[in-house]
Amino acid sequence: MADNTVSKEVTRNCVLTRARQISRVLTALYDQELQPYGVKSPQFTLLVLIAEFGPLSRAELGRRNHQDRSTLTRNLQPLIEQGWVCEDQSAGGRRRPLSLTGRGLDLLTIAAPGWSAAQAKAEKLLGKDGHAAIMAVADKLPRA
Repeated sequence: MADNTVSKEVTRNCVLTRARQISRVLTALYDQELQPYGVKSPQFTLLVLIAEFGPLSRAELGRRNHQDRSTLTRNLQPLIEQGWVCEDQSAGGRRRPLSLTGRGLDLLTIAAPGWSAAQAKAEKLLGKDGHAAIMAVADKLPRA
């Protein structure tokens, strides 16, 4: 068996490994609460960003969410298919701004209790200090 010093170091101290574990647990928690509304947490995040900063292009949305093109497309497509988001085809060129439809705005309002329940569970899981630490780190992230 090879020396597993590296694996022990990574297991104990790797920020990426721990952050991804936290992300998966939180994603599952939010997905569970948003499931009755027919939307997954990554999609809900896109709805919120489009509502807050739209209309905006796919590239702008991807930068805001620190997301690559293929992941963005995979999460955005169901929102367009459900009629929650529209892409302005008449804008011309490659920039086709995304905006919420009336149905998309309604979904945000209807699903808000699911988000609130998930948020409360996440805050309880993380504790006040953990919640504050995650928010502080996120606030310092560079704009992609």
